[in-house]
Amino acid sequence: MPREDRLGYDDVRGFLLEFSNRILQAKSTLDALDAECGDGDFGSTMCVAFSSVRTVLQKDQDNDIGVLMKDVGNAILSAGGASGSMFGTLFIEAGKAASGKKSLELTDLAMMFDQSLQQIHARGEAIVGDKTLVDALEPAVSYLRGAAASTTPLPLALENAAQAAISGCESTKQLTAKRGKARYLGDQTLGFVDPGARAISLLFSTLADCAKARSTR
Repeated sequence: MPREDRLGYDDVRGFLLEFSNRILQAKSTLDALDAECGDGDFGSTMCVAFSSVRTVLQKDQDNDIGVLMKDVGNAILSAGGASGSMFGTLFIEAGKAASGKKSLELTDLAMMFDQSLQQIHARGEAIVGDKTLVDALEPAVSYLRGAAASTTPLPLALENAAQAAISGCESTKQLTAKRGKARYLGDQTLGFVDPGARAISLLFSTLADCAKARSTR
């Protein structure tokens, strides 16, 4: 298998660090979106969570991607709140699926994020159309499932998955929130993207950028 069709431990760690940085940079934007669709503190809460993630990433690891992802998820959970619960679950479940792995192929990534999606469905009961992070996560995971069954190169597959997540995120502008505290705001949430969906689009865009950068090194 070509080198660019797998991500090693250091690649995954680099992705997680860059994603943490992008979340911190997006704090004001995420808070502003949440002010229209929730309590107005989503960005602030995520910044607390991903500041903890950056601390985790500085520690020595044993090159087990599963352990790394679970440690990241637990750091996010420690931040508390509904957003911490969902994003913590995402990384913990991905870590379970990647247990013992030193590198990831497309099939691994599809399995990891699919397991995350299924557990998020189980915990929050949200579906596409509810104006949540699921609106961005499910189309990205759906694309990865299909790409994993084909010969799509990893960088291209992740780029297309990122586009699917972005499209799903943008679709939430036309939705009224049906989950969480945002559901009490009714039509006030129309015209704004869901902050959780925005964070998911950032996640997949970061992952795609990191895979592309690896393929050109």
